Amino acid sequence: MSTHEKLLERFLRFPRDFTWEELSRLLTKYDYIQNNKGKTSGSRVVFEKENSPISLDLHKPHPKNILKPYQMKDVWEFLKRIEVINEETETNV
Repeated sequence: MSTHEKLLERFLRFPRDFTWEELSRLLTKYDYIQNNKGKTSGSRVVFEKENSPISLDLHKPHPKNILKPYQMKDVWEFLKRIEVINEETETNV
């Protein structure tokens, strides 16, 4: 099992300590890059892929680097939209 597969499997278990860096590594594998929405975006970040209408818009968690439960749910829905997660994937966790 590759490092990426292990990271995806870890995410699918909804750990309470999944970090922003782990999320960034996970999405980079699917060619999504982290982009600040502008000078006044604050902690708002969008993960975008060239030539894709689907993006993920999140606030960087702070003061800790751990994703909050609602963010994990948003990422889960995003991964379903880009077809990383499907019914088979969900049942294998």
